[in-house]
Amino acid sequence: TVTNVSSCSLGYVCRPLLDSVLPSLPPTVSDLDVPPLLREHFILSGYRPLGLPWRCCVLSLLQIHNQTLTTWSLLLAALALLLRFTGFAFLRDTYSLRLSCISFLASCSAAANVLHCRSEEMHYFLFFLHSVSAAVYQYGCALALSLYSVDAIWTQSMLGQVYLPLTAILSWLSCALCCYTKLTLRSKFAIHRRICRLFPMGVAFLVIMGPFVRRLTIYRWSNGPALMLHFFQVVLFLLSTFFFCFPVPECFAPGHYDLAGNSHHVYHALRSLCTLVQQEALFHDFLWRRPALVRQMGEQHLLLTCISFFCPMVCCSMTALAMRSRARAELEKEQR
Repeated sequence: TVTNVSSCSLGYVCRPLLDSVLPSLPPTVSDLDVPPLLREHFILSGYRPLGLPWRCCVLSLLQIHNQTLTTWSLLLAALALLLRFTGFAFLRDTYSLRLSCISFLASCSAAANVLHCRSEEMHYFLFFLHSVSAAVYQYGCALALSLYSVDAIWTQSMLGQVYLPLTAILSWLSCALCCYTKLTLRSKFAIHRRICRLFPMGVAFLVIMGPFVRRLTIYRWSNGPALMLHFFQVVLFLLSTFFFCFPVPECFAPGHYDLAGNSHHVYHALRSLCTLVQQEALFHDFLWRRPALVRQMGEQHLLLTCISFFCPMVCCSMTALAMRSRARAELEKEQR
């Protein structure tokens, strides 16, 4: 009896503590219960209510809602890239730097999907952060491709000389337009914002893939598995772009693909797989070209090349901060 009384007393003491540490999550709501900014076209339910506490936002990782699959696909991709990065952290060059960049991108995307329901202002901030990481990822791809996926003839050509500056400008333009369309088209459906953001992303991708096309025309398919991996990456990117722009299959049955199988889930799954395949392709290129690059350019020159990586990062970050200030001012104006 004494034991039972002690157990009951301990339960009464611990229950409030557990409730404060692990609060119960509110049920998901319909699209009519969230602002237009957070709605997805043809997704009618499974939304988390706006204004959740930080702990509830994090704990929603274990809840079934319309972004659960998206968040976990990004987290698993970030974990895989982080494990890959630990094996190359001692290499102070573009490949290890790019792995850390991709891990940061996947982490930012996952954080944006988990925490954006805190408030509209936080939604803007996390999306702008995601736009910065995506732009830096674009330039990181171009930097790695220009070093490890092409030969010295292309690097010394006129196109090779302007390639990185042009990619840096396009990466910044991609970030700026993504932030601008997010802010100015916030009353529109997500499909309109997606199409407006596709143009700068598509242009940047075409420039980034320049070295791959050059290499394919010269070496054909005889240079090991790297070319096949690059080709597979292009196919995955094009497929993910299709699902990014068009709400398939949910447009044929609104409300039936809210929790699983909608275009947003498919897009992020394909993009995560695309990133992993691209990383493997660049790893093969890294083994193929790095010894020759070290002999031609030296370790110091390679490290100086990596420093240019921070130029688009700073420009994109300043742009995102400016857009965040504008978003905050507009939200405060609406609340008056």
